[in-house]
Amino acid sequence: MDKRPSWQQYFMEMAYLASKRSTCLRRAVGAVLVRDNQIISTGYNGSPKGVPHCAEVGCLREQLKVPSGQKHELCRGVHAEQNAIIQAAINGSSTRGASLYCTHQPCSICARLIINAEIKMVFVSETYPDALGEQLFKEAGVELIQFTPATNKLKKLV
Repeated sequence: MDKRPSWQQYFMEMAYLASKRSTCLRRAVGAVLVRDNQIISTGYNGSPKGVPHCAEVGCLREQLKVPSGQKHELCRGVHAEQNAIIQAAINGSSTRGASLYCTHQPCSICARLIINAEIKMVFVSETYPDALGEQLFKEAGVELIQFTPATNKLKKLV
């Protein structure tokens, strides 16, 4: 039996590795941008460069009692997907036609960035209830696929 991981397993495991760098107190998220089975960039969620981490100053969302999935703008952190796109831009790598592997399903804000970055396929391990994000992906023709690394199973969400 071949012990070699599939490409999806390989890149999703890399996304989980990236998530270990997260400084978010609520949810550690990692993302990997890939084109032609080559990693373009990675990202994890946390405070912007040079800004104190939530572990140092506390979680603004917790302090304001903001429920999960609401008022994404009330957070000092940058999402993993956003950081992966930003890192690709900083390093001069096009995201056009790329695939994104993310530990968690993108929110609607990240969905808009993914669409405009011309990323065509998003693999997620864990789903996240954001109907607007899913609707935007559907309208833009971005495939959203749940990938379960343990079983190597794919399930099309959008």
